[in-house]
Amino acid sequence: METFLDLWAAYGSTVTFAMVNALFALSTYAVLSTGVLSFTTVVFAAVGGFLAAQLSGKFGLPLWAAFPAAALGGGFAAAVVAFAFLRLESHWMALASLALVLITRVTALNAPALTGGVNGLIVPVRVEPLELAILLALCTVVFWRLHRSWFGLASRAVREDAAVASTMGISPYRIQFIAFLISGVVGGLGGAALAFTLQFISPETYFIGIAFTMIASTVLGGSFHWLGPIIGAAVFTALPTTMQAIVPQIEDVAKGVVLLLIMIFLPRGLIDPRAWGLKKAARLRQKIHDETEAKRAAERDAHA
Repeated sequence: METFLDLWAAYGSTVTFAMVNALFALSTYAVLSTGVLSFTTVVFAAVGGFLAAQLSGKFGLPLWAAFPAAALGGGFAAAVVAFAFLRLESHWMALASLALVLITRVTALNAPALTGGVNGLIVPVRVEPLELAILLALCTVVFWRLHRSWFGLASRAVREDAAVASTMGISPYRIQFIAFLISGVVGGLGGAALAFTLQFISPETYFIGIAFTMIASTVLGGSFHWLGPIIGAAVFTALPTTMQAIVPQIEDVAKGVVLLLIMIFLPRGLIDPRAWGLKKAARLRQKIHDETEAKRAAERDAHA
């Protein structure tokens, strides 16, 4: 027990931030799974984070009431963004989402009544790691169910080829709109989780750093399965701590090298369903081959 407590004291914060980053990565994955590259998770996180901080600080709302409010705020922001952005082509959408991140930061800086402005906001409520784990587990179950549902099949079809999906009666606009709503809800939860973890937020909290983290985690873990963003967030969050313990002199260089190696040799991420399918098919072929050879050998022995 003492060993566990020592490990938690050393790496507890890493585990906590890995769970928060996993929420951001899942939010990004929600839209990326339909073929949309967007950085608007940062915006949804800002809405959810500042809303939860205000409700907890000014109105005394308890933690598990602030989380649903943050999810609703992120979902509403996502509906507005989706209505405007889904009219754009994919590359213009990515650029527009980056511009929206910059606009959100400027707006937050100039709305001190809502965000605290340059002084930020103190969040009086703290989320415990176990509560974060429960929140992440609930989100994971939802994504698992979505992956196996009609929506998951339709999302993969739209991602592969929206035009072909349309000929099969699937509306790409509808699927991507729903994906934005899911992204907004999860992004709002992630923003609130970050606020309750740091217990202080400012406009700088929800900026480019989160955008880089969520994209890196999703690509690193694999954007073709819901488990990829979670694994990617864990690896991306733990990597600096690991490199600091192994090679503290060249920590940043070593971290960059490891990320490059993973992306070069595992271009589809650490979690790749296609690789699983190919391995399963190879094992099945080998099994059939072995059974055929055994049957032929038995027939030859019988004739002999």
